[in-house]
Amino acid sequence: MREILERRFLECGLELHAEKTKIVYCKDTNRKGKFAIQQFDFLGYCFRPRKAKWPGGLYGTSFLPAASPKALKTIRKTVRSWKLQNRSDKALDDLARMFNPYIRGWINYYSHFYKSALYPTLCRIDAALVRWARKKFKRLRQKPKGARDWLSKVAHTSLGLFAHWPLLYERGSTLGAV
Repeated sequence: MREILERRFLECGLELHAEKTKIVYCKDTNRKGKFAIQQFDFLGYCFRPRKAKWPGGLYGTSFLPAASPKALKTIRKTVRSWKLQNRSDKALDDLARMFNPYIRGWINYYSHFYKSALYPTLCRIDAALVRWARKKFKRLRQKPKGARDWLSKVAHTSLGLFAHWPLLYERGSTLGAV
């Protein structure tokens, strides 16, 4: 198969990259074979077999994209670089104005497919906001649960303040860290 692809690409004046080119088995409910390579990353998405809901309420396995672990790690690294806990001079709406463009961009790009893969990373932003609240407000300093409860209450009352809150809190429950 690889030789056929190489020949065809050469006819078109193209060359396959020796390390990056792989033949991937797109395993799903209808294809049950076992092959070495069953996933690949492309443009920040990881394509692999995932659980999916089909029409009629049935569940099965489909070959679907979601945000790749490498992309999610980069997002978490960026959130850590913001050092929210050291910005106690800012109000919560100031932080929202500063960081919403980043958060909105990540959500717009990575939530088109399998948005639940993004939830744990978005919860990390809330965990950073909890650390910020504990530094900002003296009454929350020694109360991590109180800070989580405070942030949850603010998130439910001001759902549109941070771009990721509607995704996490719209259904009336909290996901993950908060």
